[in-house]
Amino acid sequence: MKLNELKYTEGARRESKRIGRGHGSGNGKTAGKGHKGQNARSGGGVALGFEGGQTPLYRRLPKRGFTNFTRKELATVNVGALNCFEDGTTVTVEMLLATKLVRKQLDGVKVLGVGELTKKLTVQANAFSKSAKEAIEKAGGNAEVI
Repeated sequence: MKLNELKYTEGARRESKRIGRGHGSGNGKTAGKGHKGQNARSGGGVALGFEGGQTPLYRRLPKRGFTNFTRKELATVNVGALNCFEDGTTVTVEMLLATKLVRKQLDGVKVLGVGELTKKLTVQANAFSKSAKEAIEKAGGNAEVI
C-alpha cells in the first residue's frame, strides 16, 4: 500500500453540492435559497429560538425554583452494607471507596439506617442519620463525625 493508493471507504465522505453553477446542476439561479427574503441574503438567517419578533417560547414559559450553589451532595451507604467488615474495625471513607460500597466521595459520605448491623464497628463519616447512629451504637460500635 502506498500513500497515493489510499482511498476513503465507501460512504465515508459526501460530495459537496455545487450551488449557483447554472440550471444543469439543479441548484442554479437562486442556489436553492428560493426568491428573496432574509434567508436568501448573504449572512442571512435567524438565531436559534428566534420567532420573528414574537416573544420566544423560552421567555413565555414561567420559570420555577432555583439551584442552590452551596448545596453539599453526599454519597450514601446503608448500615446493613457495613457487615462486610471484620468485628472491631474502624471504617473510614477510604475503606468504603476501596470496597466499592461508595463509588464517589462527592462532598462527603452519609451513613443511612437501612438494614441491620451485627458487628461492633467504629464508623467515621461526614454525616449519620438518627437511625444509623442508633443502629451502630446498639451493635456496640461508635459513630464518629469527621
